[in-house]
Amino acid sequence: MDLHRHLWDARRTDELGVRCGAEPVADRPAPDPALLEIAPRDRGYAVDRWGDEARILLDSEGRQDNTVLVRLGSRQRVIAELGPAGLRIAPAYPAGAVSALAVLPYAATWRPPDLELLRTGVISIDRLHPLVAAALVPDDSPSESVRGPIHAERTHLVECGSERHRIGVVDGALSALDHDRTEIRREELLAALTGTPLPCLQVIDQAHRQPECLPGVRERLAHGDVAGALRVVEGLLGPEAILRDGALRDELTATAQQRITHGLYRSGLSEPQLTPDYPGVRRPRDRRAHPRNATSY
Repeated sequence: MDLHRHLWDARRTDELGVRCGAEPVADRPAPDPALLEIAPRDRGYAVDRWGDEARILLDSEGRQDNTVLVRLGSRQRVIAELGPAGLRIAPAYPAGAVSALAVLPYAATWRPPDLELLRTGVISIDRLHPLVAAALVPDDSPSESVRGPIHAERTHLVECGSERHRIGVVDGALSALDHDRTEIRREELLAALTGTPLPCLQVIDQAHRQPECLPGVRERLAHGDVAGALRVVEGLLGPEAILRDGALRDELTATAQQRITHGLYRSGLSEPQLTPDYPGVRRPRDRRAHPRNATSY
């Protein structure tokens, strides 16, 4: 962790671009072709950074030996030697001394997953933390990406009258993209007066109250994955959405109440009636159900 503070310390994010391999380094020796055969770039190995990371590792431990051990998997190991031409596979090394070698950390062996996802187009720059985005793509701005045109894969088409309209997350909440604010406000007032709003607003209301992802949310909540359930909800409705009355809100409210009750029970602050009534659990009694009449002599 100390050798890779750029991955978790906000004060060191300026190092992230170079340490993760996003920014090129001048005069860096080319990787050993033998290393590339064992650890090709397309498998996610940060082989271009191994020489620099090996130097950081050896200097931090004050070692005189320039040899490091690289773990490529659960069983595969590579012994490499650092020299003027960069990191090269060591020609020979005593078998009994392998356990004493410095081991290249996992974070230095592989490329960061966010960089891989960004390069393959699985995620866009606005999905990254602003500090990470600024380090990985210095010439781009996440805020500008958010304000730009909405990506097609993040919108849903709705048959609204005789036209096909889009709904998507804008400013953190699910919205109808092809209706202006005045029209949306008028339709919301119509719905409040028991009228039937536009199909776009009906779909948004359905997503708030009884979305298709509700079974998946319930399953995550049942397994205790509250964070995962919230990610699903935020991915559908947006992080700034305010839930409306319905099955989805009931599920999340019930889970929150259960966590509060469990926390009070574990801390000893719960009322007697909050004690879980599991089968086979004997509840404590404050008095006898059939008190005996005492007799004095």
